[in-house]
Amino acid sequence: MNRKKLGLYIHIPICEKKCAYCDFYSVTHFEECSRYTDSLLLQMEDFSKECSSYEVDSVFIGGGTPTLLPKKNMVELINGIYRNFKVLKDAEFTMEANPASVDLSTLKKYRKLGVNRLSIGMQSANEKELRGLTRIHTFEEFCNSYAAARKAGFDNINVDVMYGIPMQTKESLDRTLTEVIRLEPEHISLYGLKIEEGTPFAKHEDKLVLPDEDVEYAMYTSSIEKLARHGYKQYEISNFARKGRECRHNLRYWNCEEYLGFGPAAHSYFKDRRFSYKRSVSMFMDALEYPDAGINIFEEDYEVTPSARVDEYIMLQLRLNKGLDENDFKERFGVDFGEKYAKDLKLYLDNGFMKYENGRYFFTPKGMYVSNYILSSFLTFESEIADNIASGLDK
Repeated sequence: MNRKKLGLYIHIPICEKKCAYCDFYSVTHFEECSRYTDSLLLQMEDFSKECSSYEVDSVFIGGGTPTLLPKKNMVELINGIYRNFKVLKDAEFTMEANPASVDLSTLKKYRKLGVNRLSIGMQSANEKELRGLTRIHTFEEFCNSYAAARKAGFDNINVDVMYGIPMQTKESLDRTLTEVIRLEPEHISLYGLKIEEGTPFAKHEDKLVLPDEDVEYAMYTSSIEKLARHGYKQYEISNFARKGRECRHNLRYWNCEEYLGFGPAAHSYFKDRRFSYKRSVSMFMDALEYPDAGINIFEEDYEVTPSARVDEYIMLQLRLNKGLDENDFKERFGVDFGEKYAKDLKLYLDNGFMKYENGRYFFTPKGMYVSNYILSSFLTFESEIADNIASGLDK
């Protein structure tokens, strides 16, 4: 029997300290790790039977800082994943890590349990910039954690880098990338700083020493060129990989394939529905422990309509470097993409934001940089829905 494929995302909303720029849901000084782990396991059990016809080919444990979860609880959680779902032997199994919260023995344990990909949040190799971001680690600690991951047997590592951050220059970003490339990770994520509403950065934005828009654009384009010269091909707006090392879990999102998210603030796309959970770890635990209490933990829960499915496909496919295949679009939706969006496409093609080659429409680096604005001209559903979908993917 050919089973359908499924991805799993498990959210560990725990941080030692909340970074001043971060809008992802997490809590500090959390003392109920065992209770939270049990709640995640209960939620997995709830979905286990419904997923019996699926094979899991990607798992992503994200946060927060998953490596802050006590080893005992993480072992229980990983074992629970295998107990409740049919996880393929060659599945990609990623865990996020903060350089200040990993050690060799823990990494060896997780590697032995099946975690085969590590995503380490470095952000910058410059100490002043790390302090400006309120990161809890130093560059030296990052290097030590990276070396420990290699020693523990991880041969698939992603490193997160940020650009457009306080006190950063084009030259300092170039030095950061030089340091990362020297370590030869298989994957590099390059995220531009967004000032998110409600964060400390948003409250004090007027005091932040940030690169101007022209410098930030130069940072993005020069980084793409530098990474390409060293064998890191851009395959999505913010992601670069050695050949064959693209993140399979994230490609699942962008290819509109099914995935389930577990934990508060986690997003799912499953059986033609999109749903996510409220940003409250206490409410989440109460709801799983007392299923008859009528606690509603859903932030959103809706069926993806045919028109919304078209918009989602456009938004997610155009995030990819390969872009949107007009033949695939017509096969899926019975509509000629080039004809339906001819006016918009001509504007962006003529002005160098997009290209058309071999039946595909795709962004140039110039277009990638302003892709959110361009996509808004294609999308017909509310921008808030688009933002919610994107926020569930940008991990």
